[in-house]
Amino acid sequence: QVQLVESGGGLVQAGGSLRLSCAASARTFSRYSMGWFRQAPGKEREFVGGISSSGSNTYYTDSVKGRFTISRDHAKNTVYLQMNSLKPEDTAVYYCAAAVTYYDVVPQVYDNWGQGTQVTVSS
Repeated sequence: QVQLVESGGGLVQAGGSLRLSCAASARTFSRYSMGWFRQAPGKEREFVGGISSSGSNTYYTDSVKGRFTISRDHAKNTVYLQMNSLKPEDTAVYYCAAAVTYYDVVPQVYDNWGQGTQVTVSS
């Protein structure tokens, strides 16, 4: 129902930073909670963090807490993932996802997905 396009991935040295963007096509972007996931080769897709429909609530997995920040710009229909102090363990394909929510919370289940953008952190 909503199309998502990620961008901003690339190759970065350990300790560096990247900002990923996810542009959404939905007319009702403000109704969607947005999440970021990542998947390394041979591993399951992992929840990284999410932001509620209003942007007032965020949640992060422990491995990225304090290093990654999710934000959203309703005027641009875009959600961002700012990644600082990157580690080689962060190397993965990063996906954004959307879920319709009726409350201002961060959901754990999403059913709309982008195509992903590769993030590679070298040591």
